[in-house]
Amino acid sequence: QMDEKWIIISEEDRRPGAMTREQYILATQQNSLPRTEHPQFYPVGIYGWRKRCLYFFVLLLLVTMIVNLAMTIWILKVMNFTVDGMGNLRVTKKGIRLEGISEFLLPLYVKEIHSRKDSPLVLQSDRNVTVNARNHMGQLTGQLTVGADAVEAQCKRFEVRASDGGKVLFSADEDEIVIGADRLKVTGTEGAVFGHSVETPHIRAEPSQDLKLESPTRSLVMEAPRGVQVNAAAGDLKATCRKELHLQSTEGEIFLNADTIRLGNLPMGSFSSSSSFSSSSSSPSSSAPRQTIYELCACPNGKLYLSPAGAGSTCQSSSNICLWS
Repeated sequence: QMDEKWIIISEEDRRPGAMTREQYILATQQNSLPRTEHPQFYPVGIYGWRKRCLYFFVLLLLVTMIVNLAMTIWILKVMNFTVDGMGNLRVTKKGIRLEGISEFLLPLYVKEIHSRKDSPLVLQSDRNVTVNARNHMGQLTGQLTVGADAVEAQCKRFEVRASDGGKVLFSADEDEIVIGADRLKVTGTEGAVFGHSVETPHIRAEPSQDLKLESPTRSLVMEAPRGVQVNAAAGDLKATCRKELHLQSTEGEIFLNADTIRLGNLPMGSFSSSSSFSSSSSSPSSSAPRQTIYELCACPNGKLYLSPAGAGSTCQSSSNICLWS
């Protein structure tokens, strides 16, 4: 901007050769104008190779962002990420839900694992499946291992309960093994083998089946402080042995109660007037009357034999049967 100066010139000053008013003002304005020089302009910003490098890095960053965004979208698509979870994993109010086959490469710590109501729960491993239980101090208190050869359980007490969870069907600890089923059925061809004693209040075979207690190489002993009862309500009771059958009662008596008691293969003696017996079991002569009534005699050592019945007792302790038995 320029400041304008106005100069008043009187009429008297108008003489020849004098400048007019307009000329003076114009000359004054030209003299008052500041003398300006051409300014030097300097470029502002980045130019040259720096600008090209900046554009290159910006383009590289843009490409990296686009690739990163594309990879993120691809991972979300492949892993099936949703609002409720990812893949077969769903987060619900009750916990975490897995659908389908899931594989865990690291230890899994959960409070409860259960399957759907209409499908079973399958735990599968290439080697074995091991379930551990620990106390609050981290010490191992129980372990269940399902392997290719056996199922092993290491715990203080092992129990198998019924479906309702109340009745104990099987339990085992260091002291005893308890079978709580109403019926124990052994289907093996060799039966049940016990290495030591067996204690039971009742032994019964299945309907239409025989009950057989056998000891192939040793003796079979049945003992009870208040008696042993063997009962065959609808059949015969047979006791067969190779050598001797002992019926012994230390303080009581042996009571045989039956309609007919038969003692077969007893030795037979013959009575003579000289009160001597012969152990010959040959039949009497044809001239003598046939003996049909015999007397049952017992030796001091307990051996029984038959003696021809007479008017009195024909049993003698000095019989050859008693002496040579």
